[in-house]
Amino acid sequence: MSSTKKGDLSTSEKELFEVISAGNVQEASRLLGCKDVRVNCLDEYGMTPLMHAAYKGKADMCKLLLQHGADVNCNEHEHRYTALMFAGLSGKTDITWMMLDAGAETDVVNSVGRTAAQMAAFVGQHDCVTVINNFFSRARLDYYTRPQGLEKEPKLPPKLAGPLHKVIMSTNLNPVKMVMLVKENPLLAEADALDKCRRVMELICEKCIKQQDMNEVLAMKMHYVSCVLAKCASVLKEREGKLDGLVKSLLKGRENDGFPVYQEKFIRECIRKFPYCDATLLQQLVRSIAPVEMGNDPTALSVLTQAITGQVGFMDAEFCTSCGEKGAEKKCSMCKMVIYCGQACQKMHWFTHKKVCKKLQEHREKQEAEMAKLRMQQKKEESKAMQDATESTQEATDSMQELTVDNNSDVAPSETSEPPDVPAADN
Repeated sequence: MSSTKKGDLSTSEKELFEVISAGNVQEASRLLGCKDVRVNCLDEYGMTPLMHAAYKGKADMCKLLLQHGADVNCNEHEHRYTALMFAGLSGKTDITWMMLDAGAETDVVNSVGRTAAQMAAFVGQHDCVTVINNFFSRARLDYYTRPQGLEKEPKLPPKLAGPLHKVIMSTNLNPVKMVMLVKENPLLAEADALDKCRRVMELICEKCIKQQDMNEVLAMKMHYVSCVLAKCASVLKEREGKLDGLVKSLLKGRENDGFPVYQEKFIRECIRKFPYCDATLLQQLVRSIAPVEMGNDPTALSVLTQAITGQVGFMDAEFCTSCGEKGAEKKCSMCKMVIYCGQACQKMHWFTHKKVCKKLQEHREKQEAEMAKLRMQQKKEESKAMQDATESTQEATDSMQELTVDNNSDVAPSETSEPPDVPAADN
Protein backbone atom coordinates (compact mmCIF):
# COMPACT_ATOMS: atom_id res chain seq x y z
CA MET A 1 0.00 0.00 0.00
CA SER A 2 1.05 3.60 -0.55
CA SER A 3 2.12 5.83 2.35
CA THR A 4 -0.77 6.85 4.59
CA LYS A 5 -2.13 10.37 4.02
CA LYS A 6 -4.83 12.21 5.94
CA GLY A 7 -8.24 11.79 4.35
CA ASP A 8 -6.93 9.51 1.59
CA LEU A 9 -9.42 6.71 2.16
CA SER A 10 -10.76 3.92 -0.01
CA THR A 11 -14.49 3.19 -0.01
CA SER A 12 -13.97 0.23 2.31
CA GLU A 13 -11.89 2.34 4.72
CA LYS A 14 -14.63 4.97 4.90
CA GLU A 15 -17.07 2.17 5.65
CA LEU A 16 -14.71 0.89 8.38
CA PHE A 17 -14.87 4.22 10.23
CA GLU A 18 -18.68 4.09 10.02
CA VAL A 19 -18.97 0.55 11.42
CA ILE A 20 -16.55 1.45 14.24
CA SER A 21 -18.84 4.30 15.27
CA ALA A 22 -21.80 1.89 15.12
CA GLY A 23 -19.88 -0.73 17.13
CA ASN A 24 -20.37 -3.54 14.59
CA VAL A 25 -17.37 -5.76 15.38
CA GLN A 26 -18.35 -8.52 12.95
CA GLU A 27 -18.56 -6.13 9.99
CA ALA A 28 -15.32 -4.43 11.04
CA SER A 29 -13.59 -7.83 11.08
CA ARG A 30 -14.81 -8.48 7.53
CA LEU A 31 -13.61 -5.09 6.29
CA LEU A 32 -10.18 -5.52 7.88
CA GLY A 33 -9.75 -8.59 5.69
CA CYS A 34 -10.18 -6.53 2.52
CA LYS A 35 -7.05 -5.76 0.48
CA ASP A 36 -7.88 -2.06 0.14
CA VAL A 37 -8.19 -1.51 3.92
CA ARG A 38 -5.18 -0.32 5.93
CA VAL A 39 -5.56 -0.81 9.67
CA ASN A 40 -3.70 2.47 10.28
CA CYS A 41 -5.48 4.57 7.65
CA LEU A 42 -6.11 8.21 8.58
CA ASP A 43 -9.29 10.27 8.32
CA GLU A 44 -9.17 13.98 7.49
CA TYR A 45 -8.20 14.82 11.09
CA GLY A 46 -5.38 12.28 11.23
CA MET A 47 -7.32 9.81 13.40
CA THR A 48 -6.80 6.08 12.95
CA PRO A 49 -9.57 3.48 13.38
CA LEU A 50 -8.02 2.59 16.77
CA MET A 51 -8.26 6.21 17.93
CA HIS A 52 -11.94 6.29 16.93
CA ALA A 53 -12.66 3.01 18.73
CA ALA A 54 -10.82 4.18 21.87
CA TYR A 55 -12.62 7.53 21.96
CA LYS A 56 -16.01 5.85 21.42
CA GLY A 57 -15.27 3.44 24.28
CA LYS A 58 -15.56 0.29 22.12
CA ALA A 59 -13.37 -2.24 23.93
CA ASP A 60 -14.11 -5.20 21.61
CA MET A 61 -13.36 -3.04 18.59
CA CYS A 62 -10.05 -1.90 20.09
CA LYS A 63 -9.10 -5.52 20.76
CA LEU A 64 -9.90 -6.48 17.16
CA LEU A 65 -7.88 -3.60 15.70
CA LEU A 66 -4.87 -4.39 17.91
CA GLN A 67 -5.04 -8.03 16.80
CA HIS A 68 -4.81 -6.78 13.21
CA GLY A 69 -1.67 -4.78 13.98
CA ALA A 70 -3.04 -1.31 14.75
CA ASP A 71 -0.28 1.14 15.72
CA VAL A 72 -1.02 2.15 19.31
CA ASN A 73 1.55 4.97 19.15
CA CYS A 74 0.46 6.56 15.86
CA ASN A 75 0.86 10.33 16.29
CA GLU A 76 -0.54 11.80 13.06
CA HIS A 77 -3.57 13.48 14.66
CA GLU A 78 -3.85 17.21 13.88
CA HIS A 79 -3.39 18.01 17.58
CA ARG A 80 -0.95 15.11 18.16
CA TYR A 81 -3.40 13.06 20.23
CA THR A 82 -2.62 9.35 20.64
CA ALA A 83 -4.90 6.35 21.10
CA LEU A 84 -3.99 6.33 24.81
CA MET A 85 -5.10 9.95 25.14
CA PHE A 86 -8.44 9.13 23.51
CA ALA A 87 -8.83 6.11 25.81
CA GLY A 88 -8.24 8.36 28.83
CA LEU A 89 -10.74 10.92 27.57
CA SER A 90 -13.36 8.17 27.14
CA GLY A 91 -13.06 7.26 30.82
CA LYS A 92 -12.83 3.53 30.04
CA THR A 93 -10.21 1.97 32.29
CA ASP A 94 -10.28 -1.36 30.43
CA ILE A 95 -9.46 0.34 27.12
CA THR A 96 -6.80 2.48 28.79
CA TRP A 97 -5.19 -0.67 30.18
CA MET A 98 -5.47 -2.34 26.76
CA MET A 99 -3.58 0.51 25.09
CA LEU A 100 -0.87 0.38 27.74
CA ASP A 101 -0.55 -3.40 27.48
CA ALA A 102 -0.13 -3.02 23.71
CA GLY A 103 2.87 -0.75 24.28
CA ALA A 104 1.38 2.75 24.38
CA GLU A 105 3.91 5.38 25.43
CA THR A 106 2.82 7.39 28.46
CA ASP A 107 5.17 10.37 28.18
CA VAL A 108 4.14 11.59 24.69
CA VAL A 109 2.62 15.09 24.72
CA ASN A 110 -0.01 16.64 22.44
CA SER A 111 -0.03 20.09 20.83
CA VAL A 112 -0.81 21.78 24.17
CA GLY A 113 1.97 19.92 26.00
CA ARG A 114 -0.19 17.46 27.95
CA THR A 115 0.40 13.74 28.42
CA ALA A 116 -2.37 11.13 28.34
CA ALA A 117 -2.58 11.12 32.15
CA GLN A 118 -2.79 14.92 32.26
CA MET A 119 -5.52 14.97 29.60
CA ALA A 120 -7.55 12.38 31.51
CA ALA A 121 -7.14 14.36 34.74
CA PHE A 122 -8.17 17.57 32.96
CA VAL A 123 -11.58 16.07 32.06
CA GLY A 124 -12.03 14.39 35.45
CA GLN A 125 -11.31 10.79 34.42
CA HIS A 126 -9.23 10.05 37.51
CA ASP A 127 -9.66 6.27 37.33
CA CYS A 128 -7.88 6.33 33.97
CA VAL A 129 -5.16 8.54 35.46
CA THR A 130 -4.63 5.91 38.15
CA VAL A 131 -4.38 3.11 35.57
CA ILE A 132 -1.81 5.04 33.53
CA ASN A 133 0.29 6.03 36.54
CA ASN A 134 0.28 2.48 37.92
CA PHE A 135 0.88 0.52 34.76
CA PHE A 136 3.72 -1.99 34.79
CA SER A 137 3.91 -4.26 31.76
CA ARG A 138 3.94 -8.02 32.22
CA ALA A 139 6.89 -8.18 29.80
CA ARG A 140 9.06 -6.21 32.25
CA LEU A 141 8.27 -8.75 34.95
CA ASP A 142 8.71 -11.75 32.65
CA TYR A 143 12.34 -10.70 32.17
CA TYR A 144 13.04 -12.06 35.66
CA THR A 145 11.42 -15.43 34.82
CA ARG A 146 14.32 -16.26 32.47
CA PRO A 147 17.88 -17.07 33.62
CA GLN A 148 20.21 -14.16 32.91
CA GLY A 149 23.94 -14.48 32.24
CA LEU A 150 25.45 -17.33 34.26
CA GLU A 151 22.28 -17.98 36.27
CA LYS A 152 21.09 -21.57 36.32
CA GLU A 153 17.64 -20.63 37.59
CA PRO A 154 15.55 -17.50 37.05
CA LYS A 155 15.13 -15.05 39.91
CA LEU A 156 11.34 -15.46 39.64
CA PRO A 157 9.67 -18.82 38.93
CA PRO A 158 7.36 -18.37 35.89
CA LYS A 159 4.35 -19.64 37.87
CA LEU A 160 4.67 -16.64 40.24
CA ALA A 161 4.74 -13.98 37.51
CA GLY A 162 0.95 -13.83 37.09
CA PRO A 163 0.02 -13.57 40.78
CA LEU A 164 2.82 -11.06 41.47
CA HIS A 165 1.82 -8.93 38.49
CA LYS A 166 -1.72 -8.76 39.88
CA VAL A 167 -0.36 -7.38 43.17
CA ILE A 168 1.85 -4.86 41.34
CA MET A 169 -1.03 -3.64 39.19
CA SER A 170 -3.35 -3.06 42.14
CA THR A 171 -4.24 0.61 42.49
CA ASN A 172 -5.46 -0.04 46.03
CA LEU A 173 -2.42 0.35 48.30
CA ASN A 174 -4.27 -0.52 51.50
CA PRO A 175 -2.05 -3.20 53.12
CA VAL A 176 -5.14 -5.22 54.08
CA LYS A 177 -6.11 -5.52 50.41
CA MET A 178 -2.56 -6.45 49.40
CA VAL A 179 -2.39 -9.16 52.07
CA MET A 180 -5.77 -10.45 50.84
CA LEU A 181 -4.37 -10.67 47.27
CA VAL A 182 -1.49 -12.75 48.61
CA LYS A 183 -3.78 -14.87 50.75
CA GLU A 184 -6.19 -15.74 47.93
CA ASN A 185 -3.44 -17.23 45.72
CA PRO A 186 -1.98 -20.54 47.00
CA LEU A 187 1.11 -20.16 44.78
CA LEU A 188 1.95 -16.82 46.36
CA ALA A 189 0.96 -17.60 49.94
CA GLU A 190 4.20 -19.43 50.76
CA ALA A 191 7.17 -17.94 52.58
CA ASP A 192 9.77 -19.05 49.99
CA ALA A 193 7.70 -17.76 47.07
CA LEU A 194 7.19 -14.41 48.82
CA ASP A 195 10.92 -14.08 49.48
CA LYS A 196 11.65 -14.54 45.77
CA CYS A 197 8.98 -12.01 44.83
CA ARG A 198 10.34 -9.55 47.39
CA ARG A 199 13.85 -9.78 45.94
CA VAL A 200 12.52 -9.11 42.43
CA MET A 201 10.62 -6.07 43.71
CA GLU A 202 13.82 -4.74 45.27
CA LEU A 203 15.71 -5.22 41.98
CA ILE A 204 13.01 -3.37 40.03
CA CYS A 205 13.06 -0.58 42.63
CA GLU A 206 16.83 -0.23 42.23
CA LYS A 207 16.53 -0.24 38.44
CA CYS A 208 13.89 2.51 38.52
CA ILE A 209 16.23 4.76 40.50
CA LYS A 210 19.44 4.04 38.57
CA GLN A 211 18.05 4.14 35.03
CA GLN A 212 18.61 7.24 32.90
CA ASP A 213 15.01 8.43 33.12
CA MET A 214 14.67 7.90 36.89
CA ASN A 215 11.17 6.89 38.02
CA GLU A 216 10.86 7.62 41.75
CA VAL A 217 7.11 6.96 41.81
CA LEU A 218 7.42 3.42 40.45
CA ALA A 219 10.45 2.82 42.68
CA MET A 220 8.45 3.81 45.76
CA LYS A 221 5.57 1.53 44.78
CA MET A 222 7.90 -1.44 44.21
CA HIS A 223 9.55 -0.77 47.56
CA TYR A 224 6.16 -0.61 49.30
CA VAL A 225 5.04 -3.88 47.67
CA SER A 226 8.31 -5.52 48.73
CA CYS A 227 7.71 -4.40 52.34
CA VAL A 228 4.20 -5.91 52.36
CA LEU A 229 5.48 -9.17 50.84
CA ALA A 230 8.33 -9.30 53.36
CA LYS A 231 5.85 -8.86 56.22
CA CYS A 232 3.65 -11.64 54.83
CA ALA A 233 6.66 -13.96 54.52
CA SER A 234 7.71 -13.18 58.09
CA VAL A 235 4.23 -13.92 59.44
CA LEU A 236 3.95 -17.17 57.48
CA LYS A 237 7.24 -18.37 58.97
CA GLU A 238 6.17 -17.48 62.50
CA ARG A 239 2.51 -18.50 62.42
CA GLU A 240 2.63 -21.70 60.36
CA GLY A 241 1.06 -20.53 57.12
CA LYS A 242 -1.69 -18.22 58.35
CA LEU A 243 -2.09 -14.57 57.36
CA ASP A 244 -5.35 -14.01 59.27
CA GLY A 245 -3.43 -12.70 62.27
CA LEU A 246 -1.68 -10.07 60.13
CA VAL A 247 -5.01 -8.92 58.68
CA LYS A 248 -6.44 -8.55 62.19
CA SER A 249 -3.41 -6.59 63.34
CA LEU A 250 -3.78 -4.19 60.40
CA LEU A 251 -7.51 -3.74 61.06
CA LYS A 252 -7.44 -3.46 64.86
CA GLY A 253 -8.53 0.01 65.95
CA ARG A 254 -7.79 1.91 69.14
CA GLU A 255 -10.49 1.93 71.79
CA ASN A 256 -11.54 5.58 71.71
CA ASP A 257 -12.24 5.98 67.97
CA GLY A 258 -11.33 2.76 66.14
CA PHE A 259 -8.37 4.28 64.27
CA PRO A 260 -6.04 1.47 62.98
CA VAL A 261 -2.82 2.52 64.71
CA TYR A 262 -0.74 -0.52 63.70
CA GLN A 263 -1.65 -0.03 60.04
CA GLU A 264 -0.59 3.63 60.19
CA LYS A 265 2.70 2.74 61.89
CA PHE A 266 3.37 -0.03 59.35
CA ILE A 267 2.90 2.27 56.35
CA ARG A 268 5.04 5.00 57.92
CA GLU A 269 7.77 2.44 58.59
CA CYS A 270 7.63 1.22 54.97
CA ILE A 271 8.15 4.78 53.74
CA ARG A 272 10.97 5.36 56.24
CA LYS A 273 12.79 2.25 54.97
CA PHE A 274 12.97 3.52 51.37
CA PRO A 275 16.69 2.98 50.65
CA TYR A 276 17.28 6.10 48.53
CA CYS A 277 17.27 8.96 51.03
CA ASP A 278 17.99 11.68 48.46
CA ALA A 279 14.85 10.92 46.45
CA THR A 280 12.61 13.98 46.10
CA LEU A 281 9.45 11.89 46.48
CA LEU A 282 10.64 10.45 49.80
CA GLN A 283 11.35 13.92 51.17
CA GLN A 284 7.90 15.12 50.07
CA LEU A 285 6.22 12.16 51.77
CA VAL A 286 8.14 12.69 55.00
CA ARG A 287 7.27 16.40 55.05
CA SER A 288 3.59 15.58 54.56
CA ILE A 289 3.36 12.77 57.12
CA ALA A 290 5.85 13.59 59.90
CA PRO A 291 3.95 16.57 61.44
CA VAL A 292 0.62 14.72 61.49
CA GLU A 293 -0.43 13.29 64.84
CA MET A 294 -1.45 9.63 64.80
CA GLY A 295 -5.15 9.45 63.96
CA ASN A 296 -5.43 12.82 62.24
CA ASP A 297 -5.70 13.55 58.54
CA PRO A 298 -3.97 13.07 56.21
CA THR A 299 -3.17 9.45 56.98
CA ALA A 300 0.04 7.86 55.70
CA LEU A 301 -2.06 5.69 53.34
CA SER A 302 -3.82 8.69 51.76
CA VAL A 303 -0.54 10.58 51.25
CA LEU A 304 1.20 7.53 49.77
CA THR A 305 -1.77 6.73 47.53
CA GLN A 306 -1.91 10.25 46.14
CA ALA A 307 1.85 10.25 45.50
CA ILE A 308 1.92 6.88 43.74
CA THR A 309 -1.42 6.61 41.95
CA GLY A 310 -2.20 10.27 41.41
CA GLN A 311 -5.66 9.77 42.92
CA VAL A 312 -6.88 13.31 43.40
CA GLY A 313 -10.45 14.50 43.14
CA PHE A 314 -11.88 11.39 44.85
CA MET A 315 -13.23 13.24 47.83
CA ASP A 316 -16.79 12.32 46.82
CA ALA A 317 -15.98 8.60 46.62
CA GLU A 318 -16.55 6.10 49.42
CA PHE A 319 -13.83 3.63 50.41
CA CYS A 320 -14.27 0.35 52.28
CA THR A 321 -13.22 0.66 55.92
CA SER A 322 -11.70 -2.83 55.81
CA CYS A 323 -9.92 -3.26 52.48
CA GLY A 324 -9.93 0.29 51.10
CA GLU A 325 -11.69 -0.57 47.83
CA LYS A 326 -13.36 2.37 46.11
CA GLY A 327 -17.13 2.38 45.61
CA ALA A 328 -18.19 0.88 48.95
CA GLU A 329 -21.93 1.30 49.62
CA LYS A 330 -22.92 -0.83 52.64
CA LYS A 331 -22.98 1.14 55.90
CA CYS A 332 -23.02 -0.37 59.37
CA SER A 333 -26.74 -0.63 60.19
CA MET A 334 -26.20 0.58 63.76
CA CYS A 335 -23.76 3.50 63.73
CA LYS A 336 -23.90 4.32 59.99
CA MET A 337 -20.41 5.79 60.39
CA VAL A 338 -18.34 3.09 58.66
CA ILE A 339 -18.84 1.70 55.17
CA TYR A 340 -17.96 -1.60 53.51
CA CYS A 341 -17.81 -3.06 50.01
CA GLY A 342 -19.57 -6.24 51.14
CA GLN A 343 -20.55 -8.54 53.99
CA ALA A 344 -17.18 -10.28 53.96
CA CYS A 345 -15.36 -7.05 54.79
CA GLN A 346 -17.95 -6.10 57.41
CA LYS A 347 -17.58 -9.50 59.08
CA MET A 348 -13.79 -9.23 58.94
CA HIS A 349 -13.87 -5.80 60.63
CA TRP A 350 -16.55 -6.53 63.24
CA PHE A 351 -14.11 -7.88 65.88
CA THR A 352 -12.71 -4.37 66.35
CA HIS A 353 -15.62 -2.22 65.20
CA LYS A 354 -18.02 -3.65 67.79
CA LYS A 355 -15.96 -1.99 70.54
CA VAL A 356 -16.62 1.52 69.20
CA CYS A 357 -19.89 1.05 67.27
CA LYS A 358 -22.13 2.33 70.09
CA LYS A 359 -19.83 5.27 70.75
CA LEU A 360 -19.84 6.21 67.05
CA GLN A 361 -23.63 5.89 66.99
CA GLU A 362 -23.96 8.30 69.93
CA HIS A 363 -21.54 10.69 68.25
CA ARG A 364 -23.57 10.58 65.02
CA GLU A 365 -26.87 11.16 66.85
CA LYS A 366 -25.34 14.10 68.73
CA GLN A 367 -24.08 15.59 65.47
CA GLU A 368 -27.48 15.11 63.82
CA ALA A 369 -29.22 16.80 66.78
CA GLU A 370 -26.83 19.74 66.61
CA MET A 371 -27.33 20.02 62.85
CA ALA A 372 -31.12 19.93 63.28
CA LYS A 373 -30.89 22.65 65.93
CA LEU A 374 -28.64 24.72 63.68
CA ARG A 375 -31.03 24.32 60.74
CA MET A 376 -33.98 25.35 62.94
CA GLN A 377 -32.11 28.43 64.14
CA GLN A 378 -31.11 29.29 60.60
CA LYS A 379 -34.72 28.88 59.47
CA LYS A 380 -35.90 31.23 62.25
CA GLU A 381 -33.27 33.80 61.30
CA GLU A 382 -34.29 33.59 57.64
CA SER A 383 -37.96 33.93 58.61
CA LYS A 384 -37.21 36.96 60.81
CA ALA A 385 -35.09 38.53 58.08
CA MET A 386 -37.91 38.03 55.59
CA GLN A 387 -40.44 39.53 58.03
CA ASP A 388 -38.17 42.53 58.66
CA ALA A 389 -37.72 42.98 54.93
CA THR A 390 -41.51 42.84 54.41
CA GLU A 391 -42.08 45.42 57.15
CA SER A 392 -39.39 47.69 55.69
CA THR A 393 -40.98 47.40 52.27
CA GLN A 394 -44.40 48.23 53.74
CA GLU A 395 -43.01 51.27 55.57
CA ALA A 396 -41.35 52.48 52.38
CA THR A 397 -44.62 52.02 50.47
CA ASP A 398 -46.59 53.96 53.12
CA SER A 399 -44.02 56.78 53.05
CA MET A 400 -44.28 57.01 49.27
CA GLN A 401 -48.06 57.19 49.48
CA GLU A 402 -47.91 59.99 52.08
CA LEU A 403 -45.42 61.90 49.93
CA THR A 404 -47.72 61.58 46.92
CA VAL A 405 -50.69 62.96 48.90
CA ASP A 406 -48.64 65.96 50.13
CA ASN A 407 -47.50 66.80 46.62
CA ASN A 408 -51.06 66.68 45.33
CA SER A 409 -52.19 69.12 48.08
CA ASP A 410 -49.55 71.68 47.06
CA VAL A 411 -50.43 71.59 43.37
CA ALA A 412 -54.25 71.68 43.62
CA PRO A 413 -54.86 75.48 44.24
CA SER A 414 -52.90 76.61 41.16
CA GLU A 415 -54.85 74.20 39.02
CA THR A 416 -58.35 75.15 40.26
CA SER A 417 -58.14 78.95 40.93
CA GLU A 418 -59.04 81.47 38.24
CA PRO A 419 -56.20 83.37 36.59
CA PRO A 420 -55.81 86.95 37.93
CA ASP A 421 -57.45 89.80 36.02
CA VAL A 422 -55.00 91.58 33.77
CA PRO A 423 -55.68 95.34 33.49
CA ALA A 424 -56.40 96.52 29.97
CA ALA A 425 -53.55 98.28 28.29
CA ASP A 426 -53.90 102.03 27.77
CA ASN A 427 -54.44 103.04 24.24
